[in-house]
Amino acid sequence: MIYLDHLTKSYMTTKGRHYLFKEMTVQIPSGKNVALIGKNGAGKSTLLRIIGGIDYPDAGKVITDSTTSWPVGLSGGFQGSLSGRQNVLFVSRLYAKSSEIDQKIEFVESFADIGKYFDMPIKSYSSGMRSRLTFALSMAFDFDYYLIDEVTSVGDAQFRKKCENIMNQKRELANFIMVSHNLESLPKQCDVGVVLIEGQATYYDDIAEAIEVYQSYALAKK
Repeated sequence: MIYLDHLTKSYMTTKGRHYLFKEMTVQIPSGKNVALIGKNGAGKSTLLRIIGGIDYPDAGKVITDSTTSWPVGLSGGFQGSLSGRQNVLFVSRLYAKSSEIDQKIEFVESFADIGKYFDMPIKSYSSGMRSRLTFALSMAFDFDYYLIDEVTSVGDAQFRKKCENIMNQKRELANFIMVSHNLESLPKQCDVGVVLIEGQATYYDDIAEAIEVYQSYALAKK
């Protein structure tokens, strides 16, 4: 279970303070694959970062008894001057037993499949390489929830198939909170939906209903 308790998140702009969320409260149940649905700029990726603990709300808190991955597809946590291997080693020391570290590094190197770049500084990577590495690194560890931000659109068809296969394996023991702009794919991947509209979130126990509500809102705004 993940409970978002009166979250507020805002940014200063040239026109004043812009609120992504304001006193937003919603509960995400255990045992469900969740789609975060909203227009561009609604705060979906920011919400993933807050749930994953790499960003913080202005007010409110995230309450959970579950473990969550960092947001897959967002690569801001890497140290750019270190190589991919060195970054993976650093994370593995935090999340894995000493006896498992070599295995984790080997898995990430094989899955990301970025060749010689694995031993080159992260700052030399393309955005696609960073996303490949982030995805592979997340899949190397076991979490209750995996936070997915459009990562399966990265790479060629072969890499996307690898992503799909391992996500299906992880679904046997874990759940996903997913951001995707491909609404047609969401019913295949998610059971329920959280729709972000004008700073508030509404939970729907039926993914089809969540998509319908969002599409009606988007149509009305055109």
